[in-house]
Amino acid sequence: MRIVFVRHGEPDYAHDCLTPLGELQAKAAAERLREEGICAIYTSPQGRARQTADAAAEVLGLTLQTLEFMHELHWGSADGEETYADGHPWHIADELVHTGQDLTDPDWPAHLFYRRNRVVESVRIVEEGIDGWLASLGYVREGLYYRNTRPDEEQFTVALFSHGGSSSAAMGHLMNLSFPYMCAVFHLPFTGITTLRFDRHPDSLTAPVLELAGDGRHIRGVALPETGV
Repeated sequence: MRIVFVRHGEPDYAHDCLTPLGELQAKAAAERLREEGICAIYTSPQGRARQTADAAAEVLGLTLQTLEFMHELHWGSADGEETYADGHPWHIADELVHTGQDLTDPDWPAHLFYRRNRVVESVRIVEEGIDGWLASLGYVREGLYYRNTRPDEEQFTVALFSHGGSSSAAMGHLMNLSFPYMCAVFHLPFTGITTLRFDRHPDSLTAPVLELAGDGRHIRGVALPETGV
């Protein structure tokens, strides 16, 4: 199995939709995905991800399936008390780097910057959700890896459209990389494409192979036409 993760196009966050440029990026991504052999499209429930996925669904002739747990992460104080950088996970990761702290610590939720941060619960929801979804596709988590419970060796590809935060949390869990580390080193461009491949052989215990990370070549040169104004 292959999973093609796609971040949404340039967003209008206030209205949870794509900007006109984001719509062009989504169309470019859809054309790029023609060559991937995608058999199913999954999406976050939020508008900017669904709109990006809609462009691919139209090109590929597929319907969208919604994964509620892949909505964008929530962050900020969990108890009303002040948190560092208002709980913003990317600003926190940058501070950890600047002060020489360990981004790879698996006990990161206990760190002072995270222990009262809503993002810890949001990441947990994504991690549990992605494992449940993978189990439904025939890959069951065992410890750090995934057991292929499928009865055949069919190689198939699915696409998952979501967000910078939730996709980083999901992929970090799949590859056993901490969420702070992913925030620091994995910056996805709009409609950036990342591909993970799982072993197709029945009963294999597999670690996903990273085939491609954050590819945004399809939007090079994508721009709104000049109006002359």
